Amino acid sequence: MIEFSPNDHRVPEEFTNLTEKNLAKLAARPLPAGDTLRFIFTGDSQQFYDEAEDLVTSVNKLPGISLLVLAGDIADFGLAREMKWVDEKLRRLTVPYVTVIGNHDLVGNGQPTYQHIFGALNYSFVYGDTKFIMVDTNGREYNFNGTAPDMPWLRSQLTSLNGARRQVVVCHVPPTNEDFDPALRAPYVQALREAPNLVFEMNGHNHSYTIGQPYNDGVTYVNSDAFSERHYMIVTVWGDKQFRIKRVAF
Repeated sequence: MIEFSPNDHRVPEEFTNLTEKNLAKLAARPLPAGDTLRFIFTGDSQQFYDEAEDLVTSVNKLPGISLLVLAGDIADFGLAREMKWVDEKLRRLTVPYVTVIGNHDLVGNGQPTYQHIFGALNYSFVYGDTKFIMVDTNGREYNFNGTAPDMPWLRSQLTSLNGARRQVVVCHVPPTNEDFDPALRAPYVQALREAPNLVFEMNGHNHSYTIGQPYNDGVTYVNSDAFSERHYMIVTVWGDKQFRIKRVAF
């Protein structure tokens, strides 16, 4: 076997367009309107392959889970082999999983690699009564050039429910972190504050669980544990904006 470069993002077809493939699996398991949604939220899988195996084993024992949401930093160095290794673990889940891009996923040749293996950097989907808005907030990786987060795209997503009842925003870098583009922090926070159907904003990057309202504006921000912390969250959402979060050790 000859490897031309560690940055080569070519992988077998089964490891490409994973977001599209997982969303197709999710669509094949519809959640009836009005039903309570339960999903797993976690983040930062980078290098933690043994922990990934144990997480999958734990999640697969849980009843009533619809999907797993991974808040970025799938890889550590933006390499295709890292993303493939994590997918080899997570595809053993009994439920589909979706991701958002993290800052480590953008290192080196990471952006085209992530796009080839997973898909779009910004995308949204509706499942049951919930619209998930997945947005790239890794401002530092773009030299704070005003493109991440893509505020026009985010505002357009927040103004439309696409048939859903409520919305959830998922990103990697939270606006409270210094890696978030400082020029876009206030517009981002304001856009979320003005979204009447937003349940909460969910992020990773900090590697530790927190939940709170840092801007005292009624918007809840939820930060995930990294895989290394051996905890994940079971998130239950119902009604207009009601939710419950349980932190689980594995």
